[in-house]
Amino acid sequence: MPQTDRAEEQIVLKLPDGSTLEVPRGTTCGEVASSVDSGLARQGLAAELNGWLLDLRTPLEESGDFRIFTFEDEAGREAFWHSTAHLTAHAVKRLYPDAKLAVGPAVEEGYYYDIDFGEPISSDDFEKIEEEMARIVEEDLEIRRHTMEVEEAKAFFTERGEIYKVRILEDLHADEEVGLEEGDNVTLYSQGQWTDLCRGPHVPSTGYLKAFRLTQLAGAYWRGDQRNEQLQRIYGVSFPTTSQLEEHLERIEEAKRRDHRRLGKEMDLFSFQEEGPGYPFWHPNGLVLFRGVIDYIRRKLAERDYTEIFTPLILSADLWRRSGHWDHYRDNMYFIQVDEEEYAVKPMNCPGACLVYRSGLRSYRDLPLRLAEMGICHRHEISGVLHGLTRVRAFTMDDAHIYCTPEQVRNEVADTVEMAREVYADFGFDDYRVELSTRPEQHIGTVEMWDRAEEDLQAALKGSDIEYTINEGEGAFYGPKIDFHIRDSLARSWQLATVQVDYSMPELFDLEYVGADGGRHRPVMIHRAILGSVERFIAILIEHYAGDFPLWIAPQQIVVIPVGESFRSYGREVASRLEEEGLRVKVDERDEKVGYKIRGGETGRVPYMLVVGKKEAEAGTVSIRRRKEGDLGEMTLDDFLALIQKEGSNS
Repeated sequence: MPQTDRAEEQIVLKLPDGSTLEVPRGTTCGEVASSVDSGLARQGLAAELNGWLLDLRTPLEESGDFRIFTFEDEAGREAFWHSTAHLTAHAVKRLYPDAKLAVGPAVEEGYYYDIDFGEPISSDDFEKIEEEMARIVEEDLEIRRHTMEVEEAKAFFTERGEIYKVRILEDLHADEEVGLEEGDNVTLYSQGQWTDLCRGPHVPSTGYLKAFRLTQLAGAYWRGDQRNEQLQRIYGVSFPTTSQLEEHLERIEEAKRRDHRRLGKEMDLFSFQEEGPGYPFWHPNGLVLFRGVIDYIRRKLAERDYTEIFTPLILSADLWRRSGHWDHYRDNMYFIQVDEEEYAVKPMNCPGACLVYRSGLRSYRDLPLRLAEMGICHRHEISGVLHGLTRVRAFTMDDAHIYCTPEQVRNEVADTVEMAREVYADFGFDDYRVELSTRPEQHIGTVEMWDRAEEDLQAALKGSDIEYTINEGEGAFYGPKIDFHIRDSLARSWQLATVQVDYSMPELFDLEYVGADGGRHRPVMIHRAILGSVERFIAILIEHYAGDFPLWIAPQQIVVIPVGESFRSYGREVASRLEEEGLRVKVDERDEKVGYKIRGGETGRVPYMLVVGKKEAEAGTVSIRRRKEGDLGEMTLDDFLALIQKEGSNS
């Protein structure tokens, strides 16, 4: 935090509710919290003054905007989880003195710490690490922030054999943006006799961290580079209370029960084979689901006057050099030789869309031109990160590229945002947050282009009355972007829709349109996806609904179950009538008992099972079972059709 003239004895703090508080200079953040609200003081974990994150023990030296963060705030959770990462590392060093610590950040659902143990540990060792963590919590050690000159810090960690901490310091010294020079100070945190390199903030003492659990052990590479040393990553999570931790652990168990890989096998939706690691094989039921999602999106595209295209999977490597993807995605691309020329399997669809646009002369009257593509893309992911349908090597993007005049950008962005909201509501996702990511350090195009694009995105969001946060420096290399993060039924966050404004690619591909003035002008290119990867979206859907899809999207909506061979003919009549209404129906004609067939329908997550026997055949009715609800009684097909219409439809 910047220092100011200490001659001023009082400082004025503006609180989140708009009120102000005058306190003596040097008052700590925790003391301010106590003077505002005793409850806030008990729950406070970190603070912020004029955008600077602070420990509660930090004395305040200047006036400005001030707030206290609790566990309900993202910054509060990060401080809590980061402190627990330090707690884990401290316990590890007590138990394994020769272990070398790398990095231990807070992440969305807890924290991790990467550690070089020398001799690998297993998850069986978690119990003794947790016991040591509990002892450190019981000691209630003060967590102290202090600074050290960079060369002194290097010597400090070198003496302790912490080679990764020394490398971090060396990297900071080499980073021109950080500008760390000899004589500068770095921040460290200590608890008891243990010290770590860290910028903080942290909770005041280890006694705050009473409810924790180590959850997973995974492999990791130093700096994420598989050419570097292999480390072990310990994942964990913590909460202020035991009840919160227990609720979280129950959600983890529920997530395991909902795992799309397990349900995909039970419902016979897809599989993965050794002959194609990272490439999903869609089974008949899964393909129905896959096509159902795409057909739904196509109906939405038709409502908004999109035109669908399809571009080649393999294109010249020169194209990817021209588009800029060569410099940014080359390590994740596949290449082949054709007639002694180098080609690439496309990792994304945008350059192909530019070639379609460029294939003819465009007029301002043609704009906006909305080109959609259900494009199949390939990216080389290392085997260690592959995970079911959520991380694959081949996937289908519900992509679109909108070419428009600069004056049309805001309306097109706003319309795309509205489309995303409609789609998520139809699929049952009502909870989401929105981020606006701005210019990264490595980018193409001028600063003026970026500024204009960021202004357009902000204006569209404000015009749509959508709250959003700024994600500084995290835009795509060719333009700023809006990202939607939805929350599923287990409160997990997933990034889905993205909307990116791009002034650069039309320049790179020399795209033009003839304006009303008869002159040649550059269009603006908007990249957008609503679902992102269709495969990943289906994985999210499976886990969100635990396989119990709404009727309209269920791969198999109804199974007709004859009670014997003599009633199969009537079962087929029932199925035929329902199929005429556009429903997906199967007749289970296996020589099995009715109870066995019903259990099969339940396992397969079929919404409705219609049992037909002598009574139903004579009366022209069906006996209905709803999955998880049981027997709904006997009714005519007309009454049954009226019943399911009440469930709604997006077909």
